[in-house]
Amino acid sequence: MPPKVDIRRCTGCAGRMESCCEEACPGDLMAVHPDTGKAYCRAANECWDCMSCVKNCPAGALETKIPYQIGYYKATLRPIMGKTSITWKCRDIYGKEFSYTCINRTR
Repeated sequence: MPPKVDIRRCTGCAGRMESCCEEACPGDLMAVHPDTGKAYCRAANECWDCMSCVKNCPAGALETKIPYQIGYYKATLRPIMGKTSITWKCRDIYGKEFSYTCINRTR
């Protein structure tokens, strides 16, 4: 499932040569539409669900829908990157929201 783009929050990383989601995508699937200036996935069927773009979005405009085999269409999972942790915001198939935080490794 490709990431869902919240067009109200997406800035297309204005002022950068390449958006953060484009930079992070290992499959080179993310792009910024030249007319709207908003991110989109060029080939939804080729998305690996790695969430690199979601984790790298500074505006928090991307989220991944959990594959329907696991959580049906209404379930989502969104990471919020901190300096020393990642907080995962989850919404299950019934709309119940919860979050949990994981401490990042530091060296």
